Amino acid sequence: QLQLVESGGGLVQPGGSLRLSCAVPGFILDYSAIGWFRQAPGKEREGVSCLSSSDGRTFYADSVKGRFTISRDNAKNTVFLQMNSLKPEDTAVYYCATTNRRFLPLLLCVSPGSSGQTHWGQGTQVTVST
Repeated sequence: QLQLVESGGGLVQPGGSLRLSCAVPGFILDYSAIGWFRQAPGKEREGVSCLSSSDGRTFYADSVKGRFTISRDNAKNTVFLQMNSLKPEDTAVYYCATTNRRFLPLLLCVSPGSSGQTHWGQGTQVTVST
């Protein structure tokens, strides 16, 4: 595959949970950080959570801290975003991306355009509504 592949989106009630998955293709070698982004209609893209490959350090946007958790399964080349206590304002298309930058790789989440070579997925829709 030529891009990352997100899955797990759907429609949930406020207060519910979803777990998103991101499958990383094999040709993306030794990425330094991987992250989740979201974009809602009429809003700019927002970095949600990023994970450093080397030391496991994480970044979370203030809007999701305490509710979302990023994790990975190295054997399956898969990264997850566990989303709990979902709110209507979490509704967006969620994307995952990798970077190969070596200096401060977690900057992927706040400045993806200056984060080295990046690869993106196609996105998965998350809708939180009654």
